[in-house]
Amino acid sequence: MTHPETPSLRKTVPTQVVAVTVYSDQALVTRRGVVSLTGVERELVINSLPVTLESDSARVGGQGTVGVRLLSVSSDRIYTTEPVAERVAHLNSQIQQIEAEKRNLQAQIDALALQAKFIEGLREKTEEPFAQSLSRKNLSLSETLDFLNFLGSQYSEYAIASGDYHSQQQELDKQLQALRATLHNIQTPHPQESFSLVVGIEVAGEGEFELEVSYIVNSASWTPLYDLRVDSTSQTVNLSYLAEITQNTGEDWLDVSLTLSTAKPGLGTLPPKLEPWYIDTLRSRTVQRVLPRPSLPSIAAMPAADSLFSQDEEDLASDALVAAENIGAVISKEGSVVTFKLNGVGNIPSDGAPHKITIFNDDYPCNFDYVVIPRLVSFAYLQAHVKNSSDGATLLPGKANIFRDDVFVGGTKLENIAPGQEFILNLGIDEGIKIERNLVERQVDKKMIVNQRRTTYAYRLLITNLLNQEINLKITEQLPVSRNEQIKIRLTRIQPQIQLGDMGILEWELSVLSQERREIYYQFTLEHPPELTVIGLDI
Repeated sequence: MTHPETPSLRKTVPTQVVAVTVYSDQALVTRRGVVSLTGVERELVINSLPVTLESDSARVGGQGTVGVRLLSVSSDRIYTTEPVAERVAHLNSQIQQIEAEKRNLQAQIDALALQAKFIEGLREKTEEPFAQSLSRKNLSLSETLDFLNFLGSQYSEYAIASGDYHSQQQELDKQLQALRATLHNIQTPHPQESFSLVVGIEVAGEGEFELEVSYIVNSASWTPLYDLRVDSTSQTVNLSYLAEITQNTGEDWLDVSLTLSTAKPGLGTLPPKLEPWYIDTLRSRTVQRVLPRPSLPSIAAMPAADSLFSQDEEDLASDALVAAENIGAVISKEGSVVTFKLNGVGNIPSDGAPHKITIFNDDYPCNFDYVVIPRLVSFAYLQAHVKNSSDGATLLPGKANIFRDDVFVGGTKLENIAPGQEFILNLGIDEGIKIERNLVERQVDKKMIVNQRRTTYAYRLLITNLLNQEINLKITEQLPVSRNEQIKIRLTRIQPQIQLGDMGILEWELSVLSQERREIYYQFTLEHPPELTVIGLDI
C-alpha cells in the first residue's frame, strides 16, 4: 500500500517506547509521541517499527489540546537499503593496512632467504680448503668446532625466523579473507525491512496532540526464576522472585514501564471447533483425521466517521486535554491472569539474551524435618516446609536455585503455588545425622509347620543426632510384598509400635534430642512351601 507524501495532509510522529507488557511468548508494546497539528492533517505516520509486529494488533489512542477523531489504522511494509559507504571505506582501510603488513613480512622473508643463500655458498666454497687445512693440521679442533657451530646457528636462526614470518603471513591471510567476505557481503544490497503505521484522523483545529499506539510483537517472552536461601539458624527462607526476560523483537526497550503477564493473547478467545472424525475400511481411500488449529481472534476494521465534527466538538479545541475518540475499540478479557507491574523502569535490549529482573524479595518462616530411607541410603535428607503468605503472590511454575546457609545445594522446579499453600524444599543430606541399618536375625525354622518353610528376619536401625538441636525425622522402611498366594509375609515384632502401611511400607515419625541415640527394631517372617524357590528377596 502506498500513500502520497503530501506534507500538509500527512505528518510523521516521532515516538518512543514507554511501556511494555511481556507475555509468555509475545509482548504488548506502547509508544507515545507528541505532534503539532494545524487542522488540515488527514494521516499520522509512525515509522521504523519492527518486522516482528503483528499488524492486526495495532491500536491507537491519545489526548491533546485539540479534538481528534481516530478513524482507521493501516500498516505499510517498508524496504530500505542500508547506507554502507562509511563501512566500505573502513573495511578497505583495514584491508590495505593488512596488505602492507604482508608486504613487510615478505620483504623480511626475502632478506632471510638471501642470507641463507650466502651462508650456503660460503659452505660450498670453503668445504674443500677447510678439509685440506684440517688434514695438514693448519686448523685446531676448537677452530673447526667454532666454524661448524657458526654455520649451524645461522641455519637455525634463519629457519626459525622464516617459519615465524610465514605463520604471521598465514594469520594475516585469514584476516584478509574475513574482511573481504564482509566487504563483499555489505556491498551486495540487502533491503532493510520495517513497518510503518498510518493512522487516519479528523482534526478540529490547531493544537498539540499526544498519540499513543500499541501493538503485539513476537520474539519476546519471560519465565519465572527463583532464588531460595534457607537460613538454618533463624529457620527462614528468603525467596527472590525473579523474571528472566528475553526479547529479540528488533527494538530496544529502554527506560520503559515494564509489566509481566501470564495471559496468552495469541490463543484467541474462541475455543477450537471439532471437525468430523472419519473412519473407513482398509480397502477404501484413506481419509486423514485433521484437527483444526485454534483460530486467532478476528480484528474488525475500524469504520469511518459518519460526519465531520459538530459545532460542540469544534469547541473542544482549547487548552484543556481532550481524550481521543477511538472508534471500534476491541476489549478482551481472559480467565485467571497473573500480572506483575514492575516498579521503576526496565531496560531490555533486543539482543536475544536472558535478562533477570527482581519481581519481589521476601522472607518466609519454615519448619525443618529429615527424611531417612535406610534400606537405600545411609544418609538423612533435610527438608524445609514453607508456606506461601496468604496475602502474597501466586508463585508460578519455574526453575529455582536453592541455597542452604549460603551454600548452593542444587536446583529444582517449583509448581504453581497459590497464596496460603505449603510447599517443600529438599536441601540435600545432613552428615550430622548418623544412620545404621543391620540385619540382626536370619533364621530358618528346622521344623516344617504344615508343610511350610518359615524364615525369620529382623533388622535394627540406629539413629544418632550429632547436631546441637532437636530434630524431627520421618523414617521409612519396607517389607517384601508377595505376588504369589503361597508366599506369606507377616510382621511379627516392631518397636516403636506403628501400623503396617500399604505395599509393606513402615513409617516412623520421631523427635530426637541433640546427641541422643534412638533404636528401631522390626521382625517379619516369610512362609512358603519348600518346593517353591523365592526370587526378588533382596535382604
